[in-house]
Amino acid sequence: MVKWTYGVVATLMCVGSLGACNSRDYEVVEVPVDLSPGAPIQDAADWAPEPLAACSLRSTVLTAEDCESMDAFDLSGCDLASLNGLASGSFNVRVLEAATAALPVSQYFTNLYFYFEPDPAHGGHPYFRTSTFTLPDGRPSILTEVGCAAQGPDRLTGCELRCTGADAPLLSTFEGARVRRRPGEAESSGGLTLLGEAAIGERMGIPVDVYVTKGHAYVVSINSIDNGPGGLSVFDLKVRTAPRLVRAVQIPGNGYWNGVWAKDDALYVASASRGVLVFDITDPANPTFVRDLSDGNRVNIHTLFVSGNRLYSMSASGRVGTTIHDVTNAREPVRLGSYSDPSFTGADISYSHDATSLNHLLFVSHWNAGLLILDAKDPANVKKLGAYKPPHATSHTSRVAYMNNNLIAFEGGENWGAHLRVLNLNDPENPTLIGEYKLSPEVSIHNMELVGGRLYLTHYQYGVRVLDVTRPARPREIAYFNTWQEKDSDFGGSPYVGAIGIRVPGDGYVYVVDTERGLLIFPEV
Repeated sequence: MVKWTYGVVATLMCVGSLGACNSRDYEVVEVPVDLSPGAPIQDAADWAPEPLAACSLRSTVLTAEDCESMDAFDLSGCDLASLNGLASGSFNVRVLEAATAALPVSQYFTNLYFYFEPDPAHGGHPYFRTSTFTLPDGRPSILTEVGCAAQGPDRLTGCELRCTGADAPLLSTFEGARVRRRPGEAESSGGLTLLGEAAIGERMGIPVDVYVTKGHAYVVSINSIDNGPGGLSVFDLKVRTAPRLVRAVQIPGNGYWNGVWAKDDALYVASASRGVLVFDITDPANPTFVRDLSDGNRVNIHTLFVSGNRLYSMSASGRVGTTIHDVTNAREPVRLGSYSDPSFTGADISYSHDATSLNHLLFVSHWNAGLLILDAKDPANVKKLGAYKPPHATSHTSRVAYMNNNLIAFEGGENWGAHLRVLNLNDPENPTLIGEYKLSPEVSIHNMELVGGRLYLTHYQYGVRVLDVTRPARPREIAYFNTWQEKDSDFGGSPYVGAIGIRVPGDGYVYVVDTERGLLIFPEV
């Protein structure tokens, strides 16, 4: 039998850790020796730089009229007849941008609504689209897309031509997958059944994160073109099967609230314009704004969390990095220090997206720079011990624990092809990959929570996934719930919809935020 305890390792590591033994991350998992983490494995890139479609340009010199014509493309290598079997709908799409003198091959991830119908004006081609727009610098730009081949009704490849001012035309290739529930899956499995559900307040943006304390769930939301600015929605959880919205809070001009956490009578919210917002929740149903931690500057804080008596906040601005406050007095945070990684000024698109901690160690998901391993014992002098940077990293979130006296990290990226990686961090200068968990490449993970031997994932359109990680090198899915309700509509250009925020606070329930449905409550499994 697997035994979950706070063992001798915890006792040793807590010494001098500034309250870290009360950390949500502090857990030692003892497992039998034959279930030890496993040997290193080769890390394959989330994506490869090879073109995604067999098309090219007929000429590298094009007029504006050429850029809006299908004649600009050489489609002789394409299987155009296969496009006739495609089903119209919303597709998650990756675009592979060709290398230029200034930039290497790069990839971006988006969502597009493809409508397939033979077009007599373009030789009966089922998919051809062109649009013109003006860039912020005033230059005109033309974007033209054409389908190249299909693999069944729900997957296609194609080419994208961008003509901007006097610049040379830029040809990129793309592939898209129609977003559907995974084949053969029901709504739920493994006992992960929906107990309660509630929408956030009207005109409160898109819900993205949740924290549970004092019998209430605090859901934060971000700006939405269709549903207004974001804010804070407060739910009374007295009846878990019927969570009741009791308060909605917004601040004019400050509507992008992406993260939330609490300690004692203080609630902390990550704001994109005013840094960390501090609310008094002495009356949990009526949060009262106290102050922000921006020092009068515009500060974009994307995520935050509390471990012991420390508040960590991560900035999407890059240079700000990760800031550490003492919250012994929860409503009066005191700044202790910060860390800004040198990768911010390098070739990587690097910023501190999210983080977790274990004693004096801080693990920062630093996007293209990978998962950073930091020694934050002295917050005024944070030291970098190492990093795990997979090829084409988009390091987004992680959870860490000692398992059989091995330091194990579960690391998730957020892009086409990104997935869960299991890392052995015993040697922080040389982290090793020991396991992986992958679903389809077009849907990625957003957040995760580690509770004993269970790893709970919010997996966007693939809903909530629960993994048994008692054998960390071999994560095994044991339950799921498909929160996303399939429909043929445009997501608004974003593939990041569906199950997004999650908390497992130890009260027997799992609290999930879905971008369309709001707060969902499940039993722990």
